[in-house]
Amino acid sequence: MHFAVSGVVCPLWLPPLVAFFVALLVTPAGISGAFLLLPFQISVLGFVTPAVTPTNLVYNIVAIPGGVYRYIRERRMDWSLAWSIIAGTAPGVIAGSVIRIRYLPDPRRVKLFVALVLLYLGVRLLRGVLATVPTPEPGGHFDRWKLTVLALVVGLIGGIYGVGGGAIIAPFAMTSVRLPARVIAGPALLGTLVTSIVGLASFEVLGRMSLSAGLAVRPDWTLGLLFGAGGMVGAYCGARLQKRLPEKWIRFGLGLLVSALAISYVVQFLR
Repeated sequence: MHFAVSGVVCPLWLPPLVAFFVALLVTPAGISGAFLLLPFQISVLGFVTPAVTPTNLVYNIVAIPGGVYRYIRERRMDWSLAWSIIAGTAPGVIAGSVIRIRYLPDPRRVKLFVALVLLYLGVRLLRGVLATVPTPEPGGHFDRWKLTVLALVVGLIGGIYGVGGGAIIAPFAMTSVRLPARVIAGPALLGTLVTSIVGLASFEVLGRMSLSAGLAVRPDWTLGLLFGAGGMVGAYCGARLQKRLPEKWIRFGLGLLVSALAISYVVQFLR
């Protein structure tokens, strides 16, 4: 069976399969994988309207609970850290939604923005792998206010990009705040889930208002749910695998991947 996305016919099995492997790869690092699905939607499916952003948020809402459940079940969820992240990202994601609709509707500009975010993520991840400073043990001191302020900025970017915020919070916490993946992964995923719900509600409201200027800003629910179905299974498996995979392998591979995507988009923009 098939369905149509922006005039492109896509088999029903493809989005869940792609989302499964994406979530399996990134969930051990506390990332939902939405930032990797966006290039797939733009380049493969030709989905370039502002609606691609809330569609990514639908994926987050469906996929993330699988990983969150696993972290909670294994008592690996730092609730205090999770609320610090949510307190910052939730307000920012609303403002980001407005910016995405009013100032970033052009596909070329969106692609450049995507490239800059991906390049930032890649550099942060690779820097964390190459750092010689030892990773602190769980429960070590870190500045929660600093993390909350950063989360506010991350929420702004997340609202524009449709990633919920965890894709930036997690690499930052692993490098600058020096938290290990096993500490930040659960809270980052939970924060991404909450802010994705807020962001999706914002896009639904804005899509019914004149602010959207006639643009398609409401999500493609079919595509988002298909992505989410595969991502939910992948996130659950990824959270389970985290204890068995070397942390540096995860971050190094992910850093290379997002950096390569960023460079390819910059080249396309310059052309």
